[in-house]
Amino acid sequence: MSTPMDYSKARELMVEQQVRPWDVLDGRVLDVMATLPREAFLPVAHRNLAYADLALPLSHGESAMKPVLQGRALQALALDPSDDVLVIGDGTGYLAACAGRLARDVLALERHAEHAQAVTAALSEQSIDNAQVVVGDALTWTTDRRFTAILVAGAVDTIPQRFIDWLEPNGRMFIVRGRSPVMEAVLVRNEVNAPRIQSLFETDVPYLAGAAPAPVFKF
Repeated sequence: MSTPMDYSKARELMVEQQVRPWDVLDGRVLDVMATLPREAFLPVAHRNLAYADLALPLSHGESAMKPVLQGRALQALALDPSDDVLVIGDGTGYLAACAGRLARDVLALERHAEHAQAVTAALSEQSIDNAQVVVGDALTWTTDRRFTAILVAGAVDTIPQRFIDWLEPNGRMFIVRGRSPVMEAVLVRNEVNAPRIQSLFETDVPYLAGAAPAPVFKF
């Protein structure tokens, strides 16, 4: 008979052996990741891997970011209790939940209704009532809302102007851009004259649907 997994211990080890050593030093982010049950946001089949240093597969060919990337993204945004946050393409609701613990209000945009339903249920189960989920494709979705922070949980070849337009003046966005296998995680600030882009680190994550580079045909 197998021993039930000690999720609490695994969570502690994830923070101390993966997230903190990867330069995530923001105490509020570490506290949220140390207390929020990441397994509750994953498909049952993958819950035993909730605290592994892995990107985990989801349905529709999507995946959940590694914990270290999630920690770096949250730290880069430096969320505070006055922020309104848009989370794009997380797939699990974990990032929306973390943002909900750190910010005032969160909107999670999910491309698939199946993911949106699972995210809504997980947020409710964790009593996170300042985050809601909307079904929509980030490349075609429209809104009049503006956000102080945007977290994009997938890569783009180039940053869509529409994402920048959703930022309030001086708002900031975490996003990964470029060509696999060497992509760049950046923090975009919506400043008066033009967006200011700060390079954070190199990584490689799957593209958002529709945001990959156009294929190059060779003759």
